Amino acid sequence: MTEPEGKAPGFRWKQADDGEPVLFSADELFLPELGTGRMSGLEFLHVTAKRILNHVPAGSRAPANWTINVYRGCSHSCSYCFARPTHEYLGFNSGDDFDRKIVVKINAVEKLRAELADPSWAREPVAMGTNTDPYQRAEAKYRLTRGVLEALTEHGTPFSILTKSPLVTRDLDVITEAARTLDVSVNFSLGTLDERVWRLTEPGAPNPRRRVEAMARLSAAGIRTGALMAPILPGLSDRPEQLREVVRAIEGAGGRLLGLGPLHLRPGVREHFLGWLADADPALHADYQRRYAGTDHAPERYLAELYRRLGRRRPGKIA
Repeated sequence: MTEPEGKAPGFRWKQADDGEPVLFSADELFLPELGTGRMSGLEFLHVTAKRILNHVPAGSRAPANWTINVYRGCSHSCSYCFARPTHEYLGFNSGDDFDRKIVVKINAVEKLRAELADPSWAREPVAMGTNTDPYQRAEAKYRLTRGVLEALTEHGTPFSILTKSPLVTRDLDVITEAARTLDVSVNFSLGTLDERVWRLTEPGAPNPRRRVEAMARLSAAGIRTGALMAPILPGLSDRPEQLREVVRAIEGAGGRLLGLGPLHLRPGVREHFLGWLADADPALHADYQRRYAGTDHAPERYLAELYRRLGRRRPGKIA
């Protein structure tokens, strides 16, 4: 069977975001659009999504029962990203394809407005950034996240954002308006301020110190903000002085420490990360092979040790 002329091959989205399986066919995929300028090297794949609000399955660790992810794949290119295997469901690889082939749900705002207008919608909190970053480079071009925030605000729906990008401050006007009447928070993923570690492990992500500056702007505007220190990478970003530097920066910016998250090597991520590490640091690769032998998670005693180094108690659930 041949594909329609001018169309990309059909592919199955085995699991869309945190909800039910969704199928995108060749008829729902427009011709890829190549990035230019700062987005050079990226390929944007336009799709029309069947749903935008995704109900989180029972037992999920997501911070809300509903999530929105308007992009798939992520130009931050973090070597450890837990979402990498989702690209394999599309027939892409979890390496360069995840970093460069960005799926864009071009009907996200229109579809979301229809879903929010449904009388059955109970205005439950919605979390953004649970899979890929809502403020990755594509957002500067497509502005879908801004449209989503406007729709949620107009329909009285509280929301939270998790990002690595200071681009979120572009939408401070919408966020501030929403926060007048709704429960809103904007948080950052901030595993380290060590420039060497950042450049090594997050080559496409904004400088972590710019995230701190963005946090300070949000806090000054009265927005509840903070940072999740994750992932903490054994042998790279877990020295006591590195941990304390991050906490001082968060609190100095008016944010709060949401918690510590050691590296989690789920299947698919493990192969990519350890393959990358074998080239980047063979000795450390051998150490990780021992640490994560037979397990995806760092031992509980390691997490307890991280909190001990900071002299902190483990906080409650992320807001």
